[in-house]
Amino acid sequence: PMTLTDLRAPAFRTALALLMLAGISAEAPASSAAQTADDVQVGRFDFGKMWTFEYPPADYFSETYGFDATAEWFERARMAALRIPGCSAAFVSADGLVVTNHHCARRAISAASRQDESLLDDGFYATSLEDERPLPGTYADQLVAVADVTDEILLAVDAAPEADRGSARDEAVEAVRRRMAAEHAGTDGVFVQVVPLYNGGRYSAYVFRRFTDVRLVAAAELNLGFFGGDPDNFTYPRYALDFAFYRVYGAEGRPYRPTHWFSWGDGAGEGEPVFIIGNPGPTNRLRTVAQLEYQRDVYAPVRKSYFETRLRALHEAYAQDPVEGERLDLRNRAFSLSNSLKAYTGRLDALRDGRIMARKRAAEEAFGEALAADAELAERFGDVVGAIAGLQAELRGVQAEHGAFYNLGNATYGSRALMRALTLTEMRAAQRGGAPADSVAPLRARLLAIPDHPAGLEEDLLGLRLSDFERYLPDGDPLLEAALGGRSPEGAAARMVASSLLARRSALQSALDTDGVAADDALLTLAGVLAPRVAAYQRHAGTLAARERELGAELGRARFEVYGTAVAPDATSSPRITDGVVQGYEYNGTLAPAHTTFYGMYDRYYSHEGDVEWQLPDRWAPPPSGLDLSTPLNFTSTADTYGGNSGSPAVTRDLEIVGLNFDRNIEGLSRDFIYLPERGRNIMVDVRAIREALEEVYGAARIVEEIMSGRAVRQD
Repeated sequence: PMTLTDLRAPAFRTALALLMLAGISAEAPASSAAQTADDVQVGRFDFGKMWTFEYPPADYFSETYGFDATAEWFERARMAALRIPGCSAAFVSADGLVVTNHHCARRAISAASRQDESLLDDGFYATSLEDERPLPGTYADQLVAVADVTDEILLAVDAAPEADRGSARDEAVEAVRRRMAAEHAGTDGVFVQVVPLYNGGRYSAYVFRRFTDVRLVAAAELNLGFFGGDPDNFTYPRYALDFAFYRVYGAEGRPYRPTHWFSWGDGAGEGEPVFIIGNPGPTNRLRTVAQLEYQRDVYAPVRKSYFETRLRALHEAYAQDPVEGERLDLRNRAFSLSNSLKAYTGRLDALRDGRIMARKRAAEEAFGEALAADAELAERFGDVVGAIAGLQAELRGVQAEHGAFYNLGNATYGSRALMRALTLTEMRAAQRGGAPADSVAPLRARLLAIPDHPAGLEEDLLGLRLSDFERYLPDGDPLLEAALGGRSPEGAAARMVASSLLARRSALQSALDTDGVAADDALLTLAGVLAPRVAAYQRHAGTLAARERELGAELGRARFEVYGTAVAPDATSSPRITDGVVQGYEYNGTLAPAHTTFYGMYDRYYSHEGDVEWQLPDRWAPPPSGLDLSTPLNFTSTADTYGGNSGSPAVTRDLEIVGLNFDRNIEGLSRDFIYLPERGRNIMVDVRAIREALEEVYGAARIVEEIMSGRAVRQD
């Protein structure tokens, strides 16, 4: 017979909670499923399968896919994978060769171009080690160790008064970081990140080794790497050759020799399992329904509008002056915005999908029932969901300012003249307050370091910010009068740019060196009204955000008490491993195949003749005579990936690399909030297509030999 102690055991609580989550009664037969009033049934993996390496799903992998997922298997997978800025990558040879997506390397490829070169458009192949191009500022991080440090941090948090818990947490995190960094001080390039999981319900310390000598080895042309452009982005079937190769160098400028790397495979067939290792960016699957409703009504619409309007401005600026646009890297900046816009469009659609929200609501109800079933947990955490809902109501009270001031200080997509005005206002306030000269000097340096946008782009971006004020702030708001003065946003921006000394850096420099900027300068006048308003909003929003973090941490602790590691934590841009099977799906009244081929790429090219998104470089059109057009090019699986998984290796049970993750389909954009394998797919470049292109189009025999043998062709 089961005792009270048995009922309180974590394993029993987890089992009971999972039954509730799946809508199954603990007393009913396993085949009996209870549904909500809306006929909604929660899935076992609604919260996803982004497993961490410190809580490896060894039993689940072994039972599901029929192999022995040992600790050594997970270590090899972890050590062969890499994190690069914004993306993922992997070692694929014993001599430090690294493969990732072309779109992850775009900025590095552009930066490696020399005078009269455009490697982004023309592609690149280093015929020898000596020709591999250094990439200053590019780095790769390898996870060399990980430890669960939850007890150490939560002990400090729980011992602190409620008002001091944030600072207590920060101090405990820093203490862990210093301790573990000291423990691994013997390894070059080591640094430690303490990562909250389950919104702060658990903490893990990740020890990374950072490689900073990274060089460009090979890259496809932009038209191949981003074949289909924005229209094909987040869609499938897909035909992109999205790959690039780096090499990591170590001591004395020699290729680094990793202990583990992925051997080059020969593809994966339909129905075969694949495992994706990478660094998915932050998701919102463990948020409460009230938090998701706030995102639906406020957060996501503001971002979608921002991306739409700034993207148009960048496209117009590039069209007006492509040479200057290339110098300013406007194409890559526009690509980043375009990608974000499409992603937020999909997220917003998901949040407005009644079926998805019903599943989230049903899961929250099941979680509440699991808490209520345990008196101890009910007492500790019973009101946390309601408290979070109350906080969302407070956030809605400042939604006008949230929209008006979103991303205000961004120098890439915002008005630099307005940034100068705000910085000068801060500098003058410091001077009036009697700040010493050595405190004012950095503000002056920061002010003069702000570069110019092209005149037309500057006017457009300033006008868009004034349009944000007009859109979100109520009529009669004093800031609107200061910003517009009865004019349209476009007219007010044109007047300010034409009349203000802050519109151009050279004019500002001259003014500061002589008579200064007049107090009635149009932009300075606006900044004088705007700055205190923004400061007040930021203080209030910061207070609310701090409260939300604390409540989120309590919610995370409650979830972990109920579900344990059976529910994966939200993504945190930290290393994860996920699983799935190669599989097509139904779409648009027909079937999407598990694999596409070069035949399909050429069909898109000829069917869209003249459309820039589907153009091919000269060496690809017509098809080279040796190219096998039946070679699998892209493929899709049910694996749980997200932004940040770009460049992630897709590997087999034998840890052979068979693909590179580069996208999700449009149905998969709901993965920010829920994992639905029946409709979402991740999309990968097939390694067979990469090898075929290297051999038959690029003549990159050196790289082919290395990926197949695991060793570089020659050593220094």
